[in-house]
Amino acid sequence: MPKMTMVQALNLALRQEMEQDDRVVVLGEDVGRDGGVFRVTDGLIDRFGEDRVLDTPLAESAIAGMSIGMAVHGLRPVCEIQFSGFSYLNFHQIECHASRLRWRSRGRFTVPMVLRTPYGGGVRALEHHSESREAFYAHMPGLKMVIPSGPRNARALLVSAIRDPDPVIFFEPKAVYRAFREEVPEKEETLPIGRSELVREGRHVTLITYGAMVRPTLEAAAQLSEKDGIEAEVIDLLTLAPLDDTLFTASARKTGRVVVVHEAPRSYGPGAEIVARLVEKAFYHLEAPVRRPTGYDLIFPLFSREQAYLPNAARIARAVKETLAVEA
Repeated sequence: MPKMTMVQALNLALRQEMEQDDRVVVLGEDVGRDGGVFRVTDGLIDRFGEDRVLDTPLAESAIAGMSIGMAVHGLRPVCEIQFSGFSYLNFHQIECHASRLRWRSRGRFTVPMVLRTPYGGGVRALEHHSESREAFYAHMPGLKMVIPSGPRNARALLVSAIRDPDPVIFFEPKAVYRAFREEVPEKEETLPIGRSELVREGRHVTLITYGAMVRPTLEAAAQLSEKDGIEAEVIDLLTLAPLDDTLFTASARKTGRVVVVHEAPRSYGPGAEIVARLVEKAFYHLEAPVRRPTGYDLIFPLFSREQAYLPNAARIARAVKETLAVEA
């Protein structure tokens, strides 16, 4: 199997789905001639033409609104918002229409669209370019919220998202875009939306995370194993809505101790919902309070301070040691 970056794997997913289904169209700012700001859509306009790869005006609300109309009338649009910090401008279309049309029409209409957008920090970007506001969309009934963590699962999840009958918000961790390569099969591969994945087995503590934070979490787990003999189990959520709580609650019942890691702000972040599910389904198995190394309740800082904001392996390992230090 060829080794690909996440950018290449996403491009493969788009190309193959466009080849197989002529209802799939791509639209957004600079997705055509320039191939997207991160080159995820590179080469698609040459292969499929301007009728299926549309360069749009700089108008996020129009991009989302046009995608909704296309979806209702039988197409499967994949729209790109250049950065998740710009997606607030399309919030009205997503909340008032995309998420509600199935309910509003009593199932007569669905909205099979995907809204792709890079999210998160770590690439020395400008203001409005590094936010992690996935909780906004995960909180919204009628939407699915997907966040891959590597090239292979990104490709498989994007294929599933394109084929899904309902709107999918697809956050891509831009810090991972070209950070590493994985083997990605050329033949078709999908992953079910709404199912998490065990990426490292352990017995002392459960680490729950997603997106760009999977790599520092695995780094922390490796360091803890090598230096301290602590075997951490790591779970990659992959999807925030619907949230698969079966795997992480079972893991918590096994280990008795949990650390939740995300780069979104701490208050009302995804970690809070995860902890609530643990209390509901694994409370009597928990031997210590759940720790949450996360982003801070601050506007994301500019590049000179962003690494101090983002959780890293050291912060995660410290949280693990703190929860293990609590006597059962």
